Amino acid sequence: MKHTHWRKALIASLLASGAVLGAAQAADAPATLTPTQKSFRAIYQELIEINTTHSAGDTTRASEAMRAHLLAAGFKPDDVQVVAPFPRKGNLVARFKGSGKKKPLLLLAHIDVVEARRSDWDTDPFKLQEKDGYFIARGAVDDKAMSAAFVSVLAQLKSEGFKPDRDIILALTGDEERGGEPTNGAFWIVNNRRELIEAEYGINEGGRGENKDGKPVAHYVQLGEKSFVHAEFDATGPGGHSSRPMPDNVIYEVSEAMARLKAYQFPVRVNEAARLHFERSAALQTGQVADDMRAVGKGSVDPAIIARLSANPGLVGLLRTTCVATMMSAGHAPNALAQSAKATVNCRLLPDEDFAFVQARLTEIGGPKVKVVAQELSKPAPASAARPDVMAAVESISASIWPGVPVIPTMGVSTTDSRHFRQNGIPMYGVSGMFGDDANGVHGLNERIAVKDLYNGREFLYQLVKRLAR
Repeated sequence: MKHTHWRKALIASLLASGAVLGAAQAADAPATLTPTQKSFRAIYQELIEINTTHSAGDTTRASEAMRAHLLAAGFKPDDVQVVAPFPRKGNLVARFKGSGKKKPLLLLAHIDVVEARRSDWDTDPFKLQEKDGYFIARGAVDDKAMSAAFVSVLAQLKSEGFKPDRDIILALTGDEERGGEPTNGAFWIVNNRRELIEAEYGINEGGRGENKDGKPVAHYVQLGEKSFVHAEFDATGPGGHSSRPMPDNVIYEVSEAMARLKAYQFPVRVNEAARLHFERSAALQTGQVADDMRAVGKGSVDPAIIARLSANPGLVGLLRTTCVATMMSAGHAPNALAQSAKATVNCRLLPDEDFAFVQARLTEIGGPKVKVVAQELSKPAPASAARPDVMAAVESISASIWPGVPVIPTMGVSTTDSRHFRQNGIPMYGVSGMFGDDANGVHGLNERIAVKDLYNGREFLYQLVKRLAR
């Protein structure tokens, strides 16, 4: 799961403006768990305590464990399979058979997690801890909360004798945290075992609920996401003694290229996901910010408006493709002219941006003395249309659990596995119902989710799957 800094900036501005008032706080963690919640907690704990890191973990073992829960709930063995292109790299694909009146619904989540060292954490990252109202562990949020919830939801629906109008496909995949390996995980399944996951549309991570001071303030639905490009700006020269400076200096050449990069802005292109984001976020703002967001939501690209919104680092990525310098290195001795200089640039491309166009702009910025090599690390994928049935279901269920909290469509400025499906014609919607704040430790130390938020998120997904499967 890839979280983005724009949310933090947006929520901070919402609270600072006083626009978010009276948002109902989600129910406190249950004092006594229901049988369904106890079962879910057991699934969640078991999945978390199976190490699924790339270095030492085993997603095959995790997939087999989740398969056992579904079989115990009444699924037929042929309907729950573990697909493992390599040892320790298994993926679970399960099918809850419906009447076939509608095309299948896909539920996607990844079960691999980023690395975590015991010496860095306050607790053992692969032992679930419940402390001070939080669950703490690697994967507590990303993405084992959603994975365990889906397993629990399908098990409950099976026990209830639910008869969906469409097949419900569950895919729990590996290698998402490695950027989407072509030899495994979601990429491999959609390109090599398409028949297993063919669906009308799917639900995945990518959107989430946002808390501020423990209170829910916004519920995001991700309709699309950016792809990313890695570029290197290199300059080389003969070097020499520092006492004999020359007009040509590779450090200056790369630095000047970075200055040109800083001054350059890619064209503004507000896609539908971003437009809806501004349209709905405007209602939560006041003053100039509200006016500017409302104008962009109505289609305005007035330069003054765009300039004001672009000054917010949390919003600029919604307006255009961005490229930013992230690393620099040069020289080999303090008393010698550098023989080489290099800058690393990270670009985030709009879903429909042309890589060749970005590559050409970067080459121009590099100039005649700086070699630019750009590599497309993820292929662009079209954004999903805001389906009325999906949005209506999310809004209705969200309102029942978190009254007064707005549902806001958005475009992710980082990536998830949804792009592999969107690239292949399967619309995906990033929405989990899992609320949290920016101190949740995802990809960092002491990853956590509030106990009440986990159970509320699981309830949201139960209601959403049941609604969409009809």
